[in-house]
Amino acid sequence: MAFSADELRVLRRALAIALHPMPLSDEDVQDCLRLAGSVDEAVGEAGRLRAFLLADLARYRDALPGSVTGYLELLQDALAAGYDPRPDDLAALRALRGKPLAAALLERCQILAERSVRARLAGRSAALAAPGPRSRLLALPGGRAADREAERPKAPAAPAPGRTPAPKRPVPTPGEVFPPRRRPAPPPQEEERAAG
Repeated sequence: MAFSADELRVLRRALAIALHPMPLSDEDVQDCLRLAGSVDEAVGEAGRLRAFLLADLARYRDALPGSVTGYLELLQDALAAGYDPRPDDLAALRALRGKPLAAALLERCQILAERSVRARLAGRSAALAAPGPRSRLLALPGGRAADREAERPKAPAAPAPGRTPAPKRPVPTPGEVFPPRRRPAPPPQEEERAAG
């Protein structure tokens, strides 16, 4: 990011005021607000440019192998801007490693991807190993407000309009649901058959 001479003057003045607090004139306040607006605009533009670059990189990657030269140039630009290579990029570079530039970029991307994975794993393990009790956040759902909500008695839910509530009926016992089996009558004895 480059600053104009006027913006540098305002920035130098703002830093001096931050180090040695003193009352500000209205003109100084307006200059600081204009500088903050310019910085915000530059940051937004950089974000839009990065999004465009990444979308363009994805288009060129999808059009491989016909777009090899453009893809390799865009990937170099993206890496220079802090892009972490994705698995799709590594796979594309492996397929193109016959070209010297692609082989060099593959080596660089593998190193960057490995660093990125290690950093994420270190961040996760540090978060898991953080000592001390964890307290609930007050501003998010599930905090103290939710505890207070749980303590309040809840009113019964009103039935939907146009529907009558179903009458409450007792829960049937297992004996009512599954009646006992009746034993079949024993077969008639042979003597009774002969007599009959």
